[in-house]
Amino acid sequence: MEKLEFKFNNKENIKKFVHVGVVASGDLEILVYPNEMESRVKIVTGSDGFKEIWMNVLTRFFERYSLQGTFIIHDFGATPGVVNLRLTQLMEVLKDEQ
Repeated sequence: MEKLEFKFNNKENIKKFVHVGVVASGDLEILVYPNEMESRVKIVTGSDGFKEIWMNVLTRFFERYSLQGTFIIHDFGATPGVVNLRLTQLMEVLKDEQ
């Protein structure tokens, strides 16, 4: 198991808690909490050695969406495609709640 943490400088505050996905084989869940100080991403993953891939996926996401909050990701072997799917699902939930 590996624990990763990333920080991003973003400006668009998330206003309320959001939860998408499930922790299951080949999947992941994302929990997002409001945080007006900085964007932090904490990842707990059962797959070691993928820090650079996580950084690439998250950098692309935060370049497109300047969200500010605390993101907690529980990963159970999700591929980058599944990660992108969950991040897109997160944006849909946030759009519906704005």
